[in-house]
Amino acid sequence: MKIAMIGAGFVSQAVARLAIAHGHEVMVSNSREPKTLFSLGYGLGCRTGTAEDAAVFGEVVLVAVPLSAIGDLPAAALAGKIVMDANNYYPQRDGQIPALDARETTTSQMLARELPDARIVKAFNAIEARDLVKDARPAGASDRRALPVAGDDAEAKRIVIALIEQLGYDAVDAGALEDSWRFERDKPAYCIPFDPEGLRKALAAAERDVEVPRERR
Repeated sequence: MKIAMIGAGFVSQAVARLAIAHGHEVMVSNSREPKTLFSLGYGLGCRTGTAEDAAVFGEVVLVAVPLSAIGDLPAAALAGKIVMDANNYYPQRDGQIPALDARETTTSQMLARELPDARIVKAFNAIEARDLVKDARPAGASDRRALPVAGDDAEAKRIVIALIEQLGYDAVDAGALEDSWRFERDKPAYCIPFDPEGLRKALAAAERDVEVPRERR
């Protein structure tokens, strides 16, 4: 499968590393010129390009950019593509977003409005980048970690779930995009290692208006 990364940060690099190890073709892009990614591409053994290049290249595209930058994504080139949304809302980085502060929408629903013709699946946002390669385990491992996904397109979600499971994790379907708040920042399931049963319990325990400090999760 051709998998592209829009954003060249630690999450994208980790997912790229896992995907390459499992035989996928990978392209990583950023908002600057592709030549700024030369060392990264050489080190990972992947292609590099612009965000537009990545959108055209990928059958599945991971978007891992600051939430404030989603308006700059190449919407036309992403039409029809499966887009894995790894974005999270950090007001200190993204500025205050009233609709999110008021719990009127989710980060993935915001992305879906920017990319109306893409097939959005929330994935890879509820694990720290430093853990993505470290915590990957083969199927059947007793300590295999579960990751949540959410989406409105059943087929796109099925493909992303299969990819997550191939890359070393059990995937738990957390519902539609409108349900993806259950594993956004400061919810019980956010960046905490669980097995599938524990993750389902954490998702069910989430309260829309309650943020849970990490030390209490």
